[in-house]
Amino acid sequence: MRPVSNDKRADIVAAKERGEPVAKIKKWFKVSGSTVSRIWNRHKKTGSYAPTAYTGRKSGIPPETDGKIRAKVGETPDITLAGLIGALSLGLTVSGLSRRLAGMGLSYKKRRSSLTGRTAAT
Repeated sequence: MRPVSNDKRADIVAAKERGEPVAKIKKWFKVSGSTVSRIWNRHKKTGSYAPTAYTGRKSGIPPETDGKIRAKVGETPDITLAGLIGALSLGLTVSGLSRRLAGMGLSYKKRRSSLTGRTAAT
């Protein structure tokens, strides 16, 4: 569902200040009753109806571990993601490490099997 615009948030707050019931407000603005209540409660508590910023989920590994990851990938560039997790004892999944490496701008091998069974072009 799309976020509620600031104009619509202002109108919801104005309607609540006039004493309109939530049932009418949610029909007028085509939002749920919980959305009306959440906007109104935020306005009462903070004086603002602006949405809070979503900062995302915290990373599973601290930023200082990036140096260790870079060094390990540098010394053994053909290491698999699972091998990297095991070598550095990271508390991550393969997909989580994959996203972290992509964010660091490093290339990597997804599977060890991608290295086997291939012959050089002649």
